[in-house]
Amino acid sequence: MSRLHPSSQTMQRRSPRDVPSLVALSLTLVLWASAFAGIRAGLTGYSAGALILLRFLIASGALLIYALVTRMRMPDRRDIPAMILLGFIGITVYQLGLTYGETSVSAGTAGLLIATVPCFTVILATVFLGEHFSVWGWVGLLVSFTGVTLISLNGNGGLHFTPGALLILLASFSESVYFVVQKRYLRKYSGLELATYNLWGGTLFMLIFLPTLWQELPHAPLGATLAIVFLGLFPAAVANLVWTFALSRTSASAAISFLNISPVFSLIIAWLWLREVPSALALGGGLVVILGVLLINLKGKVSVRAEQPAELAEAEVPSQEISASL
Repeated sequence: MSRLHPSSQTMQRRSPRDVPSLVALSLTLVLWASAFAGIRAGLTGYSAGALILLRFLIASGALLIYALVTRMRMPDRRDIPAMILLGFIGITVYQLGLTYGETSVSAGTAGLLIATVPCFTVILATVFLGEHFSVWGWVGLLVSFTGVTLISLNGNGGLHFTPGALLILLASFSESVYFVVQKRYLRKYSGLELATYNLWGGTLFMLIFLPTLWQELPHAPLGATLAIVFLGLFPAAVANLVWTFALSRTSASAAISFLNISPVFSLIIAWLWLREVPSALALGGGLVVILGVLLINLKGKVSVRAEQPAELAEAEVPSQEISASL
């Protein structure tokens, strides 16, 4: 990807109201939001490990074809260990937590819990990157975790924590670690390049589930297999390409603001696809989480250090890699 002068990038960026940008953002939003329901559909015929491996073998193959057709550059040899490590943190650990978590947590609730990624990112960026957030940002953090507590409580037979919710929170935390660690590489590689390298690296660790997949694939129902094919081709692969196109036409901050409503779409898609209806406790907690995330994204802006180039500040917005993990 050619690197334009910052002023040229700004001139070429368009308003989110630009029709192609709006279509791209909407399609990306729907594809990512559908991943949670797709996982639940796939789990009706596959174990969590087999589902993860099949999904990312398909995604890796699709992105390999794209890389060959477009002659995507490969990472520098000295960066390969870091790409594999990033893949383990942001793809493997994330998918293990999310998919195993969804064996006992509904798709809509999972989408609400994953919305806490910005909350963990605020904490890690403050501790390890020296970034500063406004008072509103910290208020949003507190509000979001209050919502997480409500979502994680199961009201059936008394209030108690749902283990699956804790696994999904682990996935959210791993994604936040991934965002913080990957920032230095976004100065060298485009978001799509980094997403592709990391997805390939993360898939390597999933090969431990190959014997399980080999046993389950011939006997799995067609509907579950098709759901996983959809997950591999669209939320994990095609969405990367659409997201990159959207970012080329609008600012990353505007795109992320648009994605704040993703949990709402997750709930709608889960209802349409699986007929899942969240409990009142989970729905109320989800609304609280979304409110907190909105406060973080809209009022808790990062204070950019004076010596930091403007284009680096834009690159550090944690927008580039959401799609690879979903």
